[in-house]
Amino acid sequence: MKSIRLIALFFVVILSLNACSYFTLKKERDNPILAKVYQETLYFNDIQTIIPKSLSKEDSLVFLNNYVNNWARQRLLLYKAKQNLNEQKLAFDKQVEQYKEDLFINKYKEAVIKQYLDTVVTQSDIEEFYKKNQDNFKLNETLVQIKYIQFSNNVLNPNEFIRLFKSHSKKDLNKLDDLHLQLKSASLNDSLWIRYSDAIDKIPFLKNENPALVLKKMNIIEKKDSLGLYLVAIKDVLNINDTAPISYVTPTIIEIILHKRELNLIKNLQETLTKDAIKKNEFEIFIEN
Repeated sequence: MKSIRLIALFFVVILSLNACSYFTLKKERDNPILAKVYQETLYFNDIQTIIPKSLSKEDSLVFLNNYVNNWARQRLLLYKAKQNLNEQKLAFDKQVEQYKEDLFINKYKEAVIKQYLDTVVTQSDIEEFYKKNQDNFKLNETLVQIKYIQFSNNVLNPNEFIRLFKSHSKKDLNKLDDLHLQLKSASLNDSLWIRYSDAIDKIPFLKNENPALVLKKMNIIEKKDSLGLYLVAIKDVLNINDTAPISYVTPTIIEIILHKRELNLIKNLQETLTKDAIKKNEFEIFIEN
């Protein structure tokens, strides 16, 4: 391939590496040319930092040879593309320039947001937003407050587990929690709202149960099989189109509040820059109304 001129010095580069590092070149050959494609030149310094230091001399030769050939193929394709796509080149140039501008602007916005954005969202902020936007928090799936335990058939004193589970005494629930090592699985925090679909994943037998019979407030279900006993207590239920509880949507509300703050921060920045530019005669509009 005439367009690619791999220089014989390429091999001298490797042979001249010293014993401490394969890629520390002698002073008189500090940046040799490795290849040329048309008017573009690949120097050793261009790739020195990407060569793995752990390679042997033989593997280094293979690595360099592959890299140079891949580089050359890419340059040749690019050259041919530019030759044959002259009519589209202007559009490409505009796209590239627009991308560069957007990249600079977005990086600057990110820096401003990182430095100046107030990221503290108080409970009062959350409650105020929730109160004003409750209609936007309608559920599209069923939520439940639920607790459950599962224990094997050979557990000692199963009736005591049943009694503790059904008890409303905090002391009994704490005692049950202390016995969790004797349980196959358990979740005793029924103050959290979770999706019913997630509850089914944790309690597989619910998949075969009629939701109309299961999803009842203060409902307790016992299910025994060859492996043991499930006890499930439904504390409360919210159905599709009910308003989501504030505790469930709090993470979403925080995201929305912070996003709104970001938008306002950038809007104020743009307005300030515009006013300052006009004041300093660095921005003028020549459109006649």
